[in-house]
Amino acid sequence: MAEVTLDRITKIFHSKKKRHQVLNAVSFIAEQGQTTVLVGGSGCGKTTTLRIIAGLEKETSGTVRINGKVVNTVPPSDREVGMVFQNYALYPHMSVQDNMAFGLKVRGTGKTEIRRLVGETAELLQLEKYLAYKPSQLSGGQKQRVALGRALVRRPKVLLLDEPLSNLDAKLRVEMRMELLKLQRELEWTMIYVTHDQAEAMTLASKMIVMNEGRIEQSGHPLDIYSKPSNAFVAGFVGSPGMNFLRGEIRQGLFVCGSWSMPIQADNDGKRILGVRPEDIHVSDRDSEGIQARLKFVERLGDVNHLFFDLGPTTLVAKSMSMDERHEIGGIKYLSFEKARLHLFDPATGYRS
Repeated sequence: MAEVTLDRITKIFHSKKKRHQVLNAVSFIAEQGQTTVLVGGSGCGKTTTLRIIAGLEKETSGTVRINGKVVNTVPPSDREVGMVFQNYALYPHMSVQDNMAFGLKVRGTGKTEIRRLVGETAELLQLEKYLAYKPSQLSGGQKQRVALGRALVRRPKVLLLDEPLSNLDAKLRVEMRMELLKLQRELEWTMIYVTHDQAEAMTLASKMIVMNEGRIEQSGHPLDIYSKPSNAFVAGFVGSPGMNFLRGEIRQGLFVCGSWSMPIQADNDGKRILGVRPEDIHVSDRDSEGIQARLKFVERLGDVNHLFFDLGPTTLVAKSMSMDERHEIGGIKYLSFEKARLHLFDPATGYRS
């Protein structure tokens, strides 16, 4: 396995009419034997970053190192990197065995060695009985295993995965996520994984990197990012539902928002954005020190309810873990916050204050 280092990678696409910067000085280290997950919205640069590591895209500037060796000019076939694509990219006319063996044949690997490597990989991925099948005869999960096997059969030092589970249904996606996690821990791959699915990112990542408009907003352990987001973008992006934001002002130890206020710890007075996660909002039927709000919608998910409240110009989302609760749309509730878990952001910069 290998360590991957990106140092100030920039990528600019030029067309006749405009210049589009996709990556802006992206730097991170994907540690050996760990899973680094790139997460962010569409167009943030996740896939471009992966393709630059693989050598399928040429960076405009910056340095890519694999195990300390600069690989900017090294062809993709010589980088000892395996890549799994979102759309599987299997050859429909080839059997599973031939799909998995294709890359080895191109590299001139001997027939005996190909049989050994394909057999070992098929056993690892529980594909032995499907080796003679064509892709059209396989389920989505089986196709994904074949795509993974085609990358693993070359025994790469680094495994790159570009939203590999996005075409699967919800149940199968969870199953494949568990399999990937188990395989990664057993084989200690260095894995760089791209996804927009936060559950995948939180589950799989040793390190999570949150990207936005070609930049890294924050990187670190998933739970650290969740509990201490560096800015409002990360706070709103990580978590489902995302963090609630209330615009107001700190005045002598109070956060004032419209007609209500609450005590809060802050270094100084001034305008702030108050962030509170849905699970840190307590909902009550009784008038107390809470904020009065009208319930406008309930999203029932079985084990949890998401409660949407009207709070002036803002909609506030709270989580209710009780399946027995009955909530009347249009009813008045009283909301209070877990004060130790509140977040304050600077409205001018978006950064934590």
